[in-house]
Amino acid sequence: MTRLRLSILYFLQFSIWGCYLTSLGQFLGASGLGKDIAWFYAAIGIVSIVTPPLLGRLADKLSNPQYLLAGCHAIAALLMLSLWGYAKGSESLNFICTYLLYLGFLSFYMPTMALSNTVSFRIIDQSGGNTVTSFPRIRIWGTVGFIAAMWFVNSAYVDNGTIHFTLSDSVDTGHLRFQYNSMQLFCSGIMGILTSIYSLSLPLKTGVSVERIDRPVRNENIIIATRRLCKVKRAGIFLIFVILAGVCLQISNGYATPYITHFIALPEFRSSLAAGNATMLFSLSQISEALCVLLVGISLKRIGIKWVYAIGLFAWCGRFLMLGTGNPDSGLWLLIGSMLIYGISFNFITIAGHLYIQQIAPADMKGLAQGIMMFMSNGIGATTGIFIAGSIVNHWCRWEFINIGDTPVRLFMGEWLWPWLIFAVYAFVIAAAWLLTNQLFARKNLKSENK
Repeated sequence: MTRLRLSILYFLQFSIWGCYLTSLGQFLGASGLGKDIAWFYAAIGIVSIVTPPLLGRLADKLSNPQYLLAGCHAIAALLMLSLWGYAKGSESLNFICTYLLYLGFLSFYMPTMALSNTVSFRIIDQSGGNTVTSFPRIRIWGTVGFIAAMWFVNSAYVDNGTIHFTLSDSVDTGHLRFQYNSMQLFCSGIMGILTSIYSLSLPLKTGVSVERIDRPVRNENIIIATRRLCKVKRAGIFLIFVILAGVCLQISNGYATPYITHFIALPEFRSSLAAGNATMLFSLSQISEALCVLLVGISLKRIGIKWVYAIGLFAWCGRFLMLGTGNPDSGLWLLIGSMLIYGISFNFITIAGHLYIQQIAPADMKGLAQGIMMFMSNGIGATTGIFIAGSIVNHWCRWEFINIGDTPVRLFMGEWLWPWLIFAVYAFVIAAAWLLTNQLFARKNLKSENK
């Protein structure tokens, strides 16, 4: 029963993100904010620098952190619905208004990622389970929720007050699909309300945990606590590479669907089903994530964090390389391959990282440690990465109006190969650096032991 309850939580939790994360770039481009895509995906990192560690520390001090989780989801949902209301009622979007509402949403939604982990780990512990073996089987339902939400916004549209579904842009109402407009924000807000209500029902026992009785939470600020975490064996080196790996996290989320959709402007790909359903094609990434998530716990046990992280980084390199060299026709297998490899690239970096930190963090700061992971990866790393990626993509590509049939559509045109190659080289270099650093660290420890 515990696993079922937590699986539902993650299904709802990630469906909020799946409604808009991979299609937001298309919506922004169609609304005239295409040049600012990097700012919106960087917002994920900006808020991750501050709110997850703060609320992670608060969760450590609360007997019932599920109430904090529910409150964050409720506020985030209201802000997202406000953003939808503004976008729906405006012919052209103002960057400042749009960005501030979105930033407000993320300020309360992003902490729920770490808070969900904290609540789940505590419930698993109280039920006598093992987090390394149980959590991946629970977390997989977050990916299922993400996929379900992506499929829905890819295909759904409203016409004359009635909801319909289509996979074709060639029909007259194809451009009304939620993946192109503000209805993706509405769906996200509604799922947020449902998640908030559900969080209140989670079976977390009232009272402090055994860990907190043994080691009370210290009254120290986040900077001091982070320094204490870094003093744990290898944690400091690991967190540095968490930042470097985090650079890769939001690049494809921000630019893969506009990239795939731009092929419909080219005559040889105009009738391609893949080019007209970028969000659904991108959902193969989440299917791969779901299929591979169970490998994380097994891989950590058998080959350790060193090789798990290295494989994840090399997978990012392969993902970017195949995106850049693929197309919706003869190169469709490369686009599909880039999606399928995502299961390794994401899980072996993100989920493995959260499990590893949970294992090595002191007992009195496990909630904060989850927040620090978000701070390092989605905060510093992803923010830096998306800004750099935005500059690179905008150097080679530009938004243009292209007539698709009788309808002018704004598409992201340009020399896409070069940005993807640059991203691939970066991931390869970081993977090599990670292996080299671990090798040097192992030799240093061996010398110390021999002395």
